[in-house]
Amino acid sequence: MLLGDVAFWLWGDCKLRRTWHPKVWRPLLGLWSGLLVGYLLWFVLLPAQARQAHAWMPIWVLAGMYIWHLLVLPPTLLYIIATASVAVVSRLLARRRPTRSATIADAAELGLREAHGPAEAGRAAAVAPPVAAAASAAPAQPAVSRRQVLAAAAVAVPPLLTGGGVVLAMRQVHHFRINRVELPLVALPAELDGMTIAHVSDLHVGRFTRARMLPAIADATNALRADLVLLTGDLIDLTLSDLPAALDFVRKLDPRFGLFMVEGNHDLIEDRFAFETRVRQAGLPLLLDEAETVPVRRRVVQVLGTTWGRGDAALVGSLGRLAPQRRDDAFQILLAHHPHAFDPAAAVGIPLTLAGHTHGGQFMLNERLGAGPAMFRYWSGVYRQRDAALVVSNGVGNWFPLRTAAPAEIVHITLRSAADAG
Repeated sequence: MLLGDVAFWLWGDCKLRRTWHPKVWRPLLGLWSGLLVGYLLWFVLLPAQARQAHAWMPIWVLAGMYIWHLLVLPPTLLYIIATASVAVVSRLLARRRPTRSATIADAAELGLREAHGPAEAGRAAAVAPPVAAAASAAPAQPAVSRRQVLAAAAVAVPPLLTGGGVVLAMRQVHHFRINRVELPLVALPAELDGMTIAHVSDLHVGRFTRARMLPAIADATNALRADLVLLTGDLIDLTLSDLPAALDFVRKLDPRFGLFMVEGNHDLIEDRFAFETRVRQAGLPLLLDEAETVPVRRRVVQVLGTTWGRGDAALVGSLGRLAPQRRDDAFQILLAHHPHAFDPAAAVGIPLTLAGHTHGGQFMLNERLGAGPAMFRYWSGVYRQRDAALVVSNGVGNWFPLRTAAPAEIVHITLRSAADAG
């Protein structure tokens, strides 16, 4: 990213030298690029302090940094490389062919020789240069050339796109929906028909989900009056300094029967042991390859929780550690941050899996096209295998400030008993 910022700066400065009022535009480009480079240098040289930036830095500034470096800069660099390559090839081809003016002059002389013979051609050629010079006299150049306009636009478009992205991000970063899902399950006991779950995932307290936003999320969750509140990881975003506010949020949640949670990859970025220890010390039910039971409507519900690990093998390992703890007399719900846990869970007969992690794909064109299916087997909504179901939440918080067709959400699930849920 740092090299990309420097490359854009040098390329843009070269372009703006040939445009109008370069003494105005070049310093502005230098200011823009200098701030971007400075931010990255700060993050590289002082990572611990940089992770705390959201404690004082406005959301829109951080949003601009993320949108520029992760969305706008990569295609801009591809454009720079492509145009530079085309320019190099064009110059090489130009050196291999005669110039247009030389070709015209040669053709004219050949025509004179054919028409008048060598002597007449010589006299005509002596007269031709002044005539040709007069004919080729260029019209007066405009104050601003087309090339200057295109050069300025090429440099201006990436920062303008970043600004537009920031405006859009600020309109959605505080908003979330209640996504109501009615889910029939073959394995659901009749007594649990109508049982409700508030599925809260990917809160990411920190950069873009600030502490002042948490009461609204807690109030919306409590207003659902769900039987169970289940959290599927990424409670915090980057740093443990945000954990106290996140724990206060969890304490405010008020389910009718029980609350359980698992860890996500962002929770463990700074210190895995410290995160797990502090959540346990707060008295919150963090399940680390563990299971807990809770009575709901005269039936036993068993909630199983996985630890975070990379790759399918880690998920299979978690299910292996959970297998001896399963109760045959209980309705089982698996909590996993990564949705790919659904495959081993369905294979061993766990009827319901809840997951997050994907943010609904973050950047989607519609329900089927976008980053979600490019990166995950399951990315948003309800999926089924055999008699088992998976619900993947888009997450209620944000690690990145901009979403398309993947709105932030709390999922309110109503379970239904069915003879055939397929």
